[in-house]
Amino acid sequence: MLKRCLVFLSVAWAGLGLFFVAPAYALVEIDISRGNVQPLPIAITDFISDDGLGADISGVIAADLQRSGLFKPVDRSAFIQQINDPDQTPRFQDWQLISAEALVVGRVTREADGRLRSEFRLWDTYAGQQIIGQQFYTQPDNWRRVAHIIADSIYQALTGEQGYFDSRIVYVSESGPKTARKRQLAIMDQDGYNVRMLTDGQYMVLTPRFSPNRQEVTYMSYENDQPRVYLLQLETGQREVVGNFPGMTFAPRFSPDGQRIIMSLQQDGNANIYTMDLRTRATTRLTSTAAIDTSPSYAPDGNQIVFESDRGGRQQLYVMNADGSNQSRISFGDGSYSTPVWSPRGDLIAFTKQSGGKFSIGVMKPDGSGERILTTGFHNEGPTWAPNGRVLMFFRQNAGEGGPHLYSIDLTGYNEQRISTPDFASDPAWSPLLE
Repeated sequence: MLKRCLVFLSVAWAGLGLFFVAPAYALVEIDISRGNVQPLPIAITDFISDDGLGADISGVIAADLQRSGLFKPVDRSAFIQQINDPDQTPRFQDWQLISAEALVVGRVTREADGRLRSEFRLWDTYAGQQIIGQQFYTQPDNWRRVAHIIADSIYQALTGEQGYFDSRIVYVSESGPKTARKRQLAIMDQDGYNVRMLTDGQYMVLTPRFSPNRQEVTYMSYENDQPRVYLLQLETGQREVVGNFPGMTFAPRFSPDGQRIIMSLQQDGNANIYTMDLRTRATTRLTSTAAIDTSPSYAPDGNQIVFESDRGGRQQLYVMNADGSNQSRISFGDGSYSTPVWSPRGDLIAFTKQSGGKFSIGVMKPDGSGERILTTGFHNEGPTWAPNGRVLMFFRQNAGEGGPHLYSIDLTGYNEQRISTPDFASDPAWSPLLE
């Protein structure tokens, strides 16, 4: 899509006290439908503050936008005008001279009640008009989150798509030698900050997945040598076992409404897909084959499920209705396909493909057409979608490395970046946008 910034925003974030300033016409444009997008030059000034917090917030905003690959923050040393009052109209010629097509200014102040007030304005320097202006109230400890929300607002105003910066990643943190690898469930902001361990590493954990309500994670753990699926409440730390099935349960995911979990249950050498109603704990079997059916993922509307199965001799991707009917194969390329996950936009399915001794991350349409490989390497696996369906994260272990790392890549196959984590990392799962 070509966005010519006729911006109409109607926004509200609970508990952050946001106000909206009137929309404006702008000529700034980003063609996000192209493969290799030319990043938009944007000047992000240090927000005015009595301490260094304003500059810190600006730095996070700039890092978010740059990491998207769609924006190029202008070097601050090139700035001609020094912004002392963000309420004043900028000298647009000064910003045009340094090729800044958009300008962000702002202020951070502390209210009498201790809350932090963060406000910003986004300007189109060539049209000479304000695009958006917003302010937020929050506790000082939440300053990084406010920065992410501001970055999301700028992203949406200039691309026409929802942002994804105010979100989190749950993953498996791996530390220690290969012979005694400790695997812990961990959570962090999407940019790699605020890492927090959710389990102690005493037992191996696998395949964490977020609930649509954002406060709950499902995962698999081998406690006491018994593979079980668990539900973990992020805010309270409380957890519970999802059922007590004979055999191995694995690859759990939530339904789009958060009311069910879909998973694979292995018995007698084969595995089939089941759903469980989290309120009644009633289970429903969806597949019945002598093969390995696993890694189910719902479409965002909840009407269909994609999964992998070796019923045809090797792992391939299949789709079926939510009740298990109309099972049909959709992958037909060389090699084997696994770990499918439906895009939040519903238009694509991401997957892992093994072919020619290499592992690739790719996407295809729900009917199997339009297959595209985004990246290929020694070992790539486990794609997960950003909330806006624009970016994928996955884990990779290069030949000779001691463990895996997390990477992100744009839907078009450009802008691949490694995500920094304290230890090795695998099995990422991207949360919805926070509220």
